[in-house]
Formats: sequence, C-alpha cells, structure tokens
Amino acid sequence: MSDDAGRGRPGRPTAHGSAGPVDPMADPATDPGMRLPVPAGEEPTQPVPAPDTAPARRSRSGGLWVGLILSALVLLLLLVFILQNGAPVQISFFAFRGTLPVGVALLLAAILGILLVAIPGSVRILQLRRAARRGARPER
Repeated sequence: MSDDAGRGRPGRPTAHGSAGPVDPMADPATDPGMRLPVPAGEEPTQPVPAPDTAPARRSRSGGLWVGLILSALVLLLLLVFILQNGAPVQISFFAFRGTLPVGVALLLAAILGILLVAIPGSVRILQLRRAARRGARPER
C-alpha cells in the first residue's frame, strides 16, 4: 500500500510498487485518468505523442553493411597479426624452398585450409542444385 493519495484512483487497480499505469500501452491522450492536473490559470498542454516503438525491419543491404564492417575488422586483425609476426622462417614444400615471415606463412596455411573445406562443399552444393532442377530427390 502507498501513503500517496494521488496514486490510488477509485475503480482503477494499481500494482504494488509500480510508478506507471497498470496498462503499459495506456495513452494519456485517450485516458483522462492518466492526465496530470493543470494548475489553475494555466492552459493545458498538448500531450507529447509516444515515439514509434516498432522494431526496424532488417534488409539485405543492412546485412551487407554488417558483413562488410565485420570483414574489415577481421582484416585489420589479420594485418596486425602479420605485422607483429615478421620474423623470417624457412618453408619447404616438396621441391620448393623459401623464406617467408611467420605471419604470412600462417595466413597462407589458413587460406589453404579454407580451400580444403570450400572446394568439396561447393561441389556438393552444385550437385544438389542440379538434382533440384531435375526434380529428382537429392542423392545422399
């Protein structure tokens, strides 16, 4: 219960400890019980319309911008990694021998690992698309 006389209105229940109306969607412009009392001799002010609280819709271009920003951050981190790991290292691959900075060698190894996964995955996607165009069930 509250000692505040202005809080409890007859015929209108209030929640214990709440500072606002029971109905969070109530509008002061349409509900006279929510309007603030106007001192004598002053003109009542117009109610301020509530801001549109509808969530913004997501779009492809918005997703593209998020992807571009994240890609730029990853690229920046890769650049810092390569610059900090510039010590030369001896690389041997079959008959090829050479010297590369450690950061560049690790970056090339990561790119080759990505290709190792991406190439078979791409081939499988093409197989499934071809099967879907024919209308046949995709093979497993």
